Amino acid sequence: MTNKQYKIDGYVLDTLMRDLVGHDHRPSAFLVYLCLLALGDVGISHAQLAEQTGLSKRGVQDAVRHLADRNLIRAARSGAREVNCYTVLTPWRSA
Repeated sequence: MTNKQYKIDGYVLDTLMRDLVGHDHRPSAFLVYLCLLALGDVGISHAQLAEQTGLSKRGVQDAVRHLADRNLIRAARSGAREVNCYTVLTPWRSA
């Protein structure tokens, strides 16, 4: 087992967590965001994200939709049978 360390932008913990969990009532979206942030730009299925986060596949689908609607992630698919490739967005940095 490796001991990984991650750097998380202070905005994610100070503001985004309260916004997604407290205001939006979407703690699953925050977990999915953190997972994708840790993985980097990656092609991953909803089932794999569910396994990584401990959420249900349906919970991951709802979280991904919410994050995309909030412009916090971008999902792209190269083909109909391919998994989505997710890019984590940080709109507060470009403001």
